[in-house]
Amino acid sequence: MSSPNNSKNQISEALVGGTAPDLGMPTQLCLFEGNLDPCTIVIFGASGDLTSRKLMPALYNLYLSSAWPNPCCVVGAARTSLSREEFQSKMHAGIASQGNYDAKKWQEFAQGLNYYAIEYDSQASCQGLHAFLRNLDGRHGTRGNRLFYLAVPPSLYQTISHNLGQAGLGQESLDGQGWSRIVVEKPFGHDLHSAMELDTTLHQSFQEHQIFRIDHYMAKETVQNILICRFANSIFEPLWNRNFIDHVGIIAAEKIGVEHRAGFYEQAGVLRDMFQNHMMQLLALIAMEPPSRFEAERVRDEKVKGFRSLKPISAPGSVENLVLGQYEAGQIDGVTVPAYRAEPGVRPDSLTPTFAVMRVFIDNWRWRGVPFYLASGKRLPQKLTQLIIHFKEVPHSLFANIDLGAITPNRLILGIQPEEKITLTFQTKNPGATVCLRGVTMDFNYYQNYHGPMMDAYEKSLIDVMQGDHMLFWRQDGVELCWSFFSPLIEQCESCAISEKLIHPYKAGSWGPAAAQPLLNLILA
Repeated sequence: MSSPNNSKNQISEALVGGTAPDLGMPTQLCLFEGNLDPCTIVIFGASGDLTSRKLMPALYNLYLSSAWPNPCCVVGAARTSLSREEFQSKMHAGIASQGNYDAKKWQEFAQGLNYYAIEYDSQASCQGLHAFLRNLDGRHGTRGNRLFYLAVPPSLYQTISHNLGQAGLGQESLDGQGWSRIVVEKPFGHDLHSAMELDTTLHQSFQEHQIFRIDHYMAKETVQNILICRFANSIFEPLWNRNFIDHVGIIAAEKIGVEHRAGFYEQAGVLRDMFQNHMMQLLALIAMEPPSRFEAERVRDEKVKGFRSLKPISAPGSVENLVLGQYEAGQIDGVTVPAYRAEPGVRPDSLTPTFAVMRVFIDNWRWRGVPFYLASGKRLPQKLTQLIIHFKEVPHSLFANIDLGAITPNRLILGIQPEEKITLTFQTKNPGATVCLRGVTMDFNYYQNYHGPMMDAYEKSLIDVMQGDHMLFWRQDGVELCWSFFSPLIEQCESCAISEKLIHPYKAGSWGPAAAQPLLNLILA
């Protein structure tokens, strides 16, 4: 048996040589803790794209990783009339194209796949689903634990949750042995009023601890590690304030257009689609105060405090505060793509923004006067999601007499896409007899020298729901505070008098409108 000192030496050698030691630590512990309760997972909208492209592969991967309840049943529920075998075949088509496909494992996994054709607005149909689930409980021993995933258009959230409640499917056993949980995809409403209305309907059938408002961005490894980076390392937190940070940039760029989502996107636009949810969660992780404990409610309490401190944007027409854009025809990777207005399902005179960059302030002690620049858009040159902490310039340059030119401030870059990594930039001297500065970086890639199982965002989210862990999910007060910030802004931007003036065209494949470049440069410089 190796001594503790030998283990320390292994780690030291790994840090110097760049090779991670094998310390015999079980990778299972990093997937989840404890045992998962037997349960039945019911996916509404099972014939749709989200189920076949994201949810079912995520469930299959959890099965391969042994991060799977035993027993567990999956029930696809949709309006489409399908037999159990037809549903299994439809799900197999997407999973078989994965690199980790295993025919034998698929056969085992498929044994737990079931299908129930349902009319969402029919209470009788939901009563039939209840009987169907009770039958599965009796056959497989899933103990009445149910996870309901609403992979349907937002317009159906209230109808389905109401009918589930009427059918008794929102009730939990008094002895705590049978739980019921519902997962709602964003958007959580179209504005503040509709978000509150949705919440009222959900609470008619489910209690708050049963409701999981999913934001898959929050389950990405780098996003989760922002808290670890800040609060588990004493070198960062003392600098994480207005005294040392000049500004913060957050960007979520996409190469794709609206694809098949034009019907939704025409009603939403980039502010509702990305800023009110994803961008606000990323902002909260950077700006929040340290929670007293790493527990779901205490972490979400601190996020809410940050949302409450957002300073309203009083002049959306100013290019210093907000620039909106809409993509025109252009080229992505050498392929000509159409303008947004030429996309199927988009109005030819649409004023829906597909790009936005804004400056916001958090009006509290830590961040007073520090601008946060947020940018997101479609048909941009690359898929890129980063959080960039721009530190202040050195207060006094003792190299002024050497004429080194401008000294680039330090930056801490938290990369989420295309690579999950952390980069720290700083200045050093070139070798030689003269003093010449050069900028260098220290990189850490989350998957470098890691050989264990990996979870994508949906896999991690599903595990958390099965465990009843709300850490990575929205709480209603946070949803309402973000809508309180964005609803007046969106209403002003959609006003007929000013909306056309605010929408700046940009070519697909470019970094947005020319008017946005000064703000974008502050993010990416």
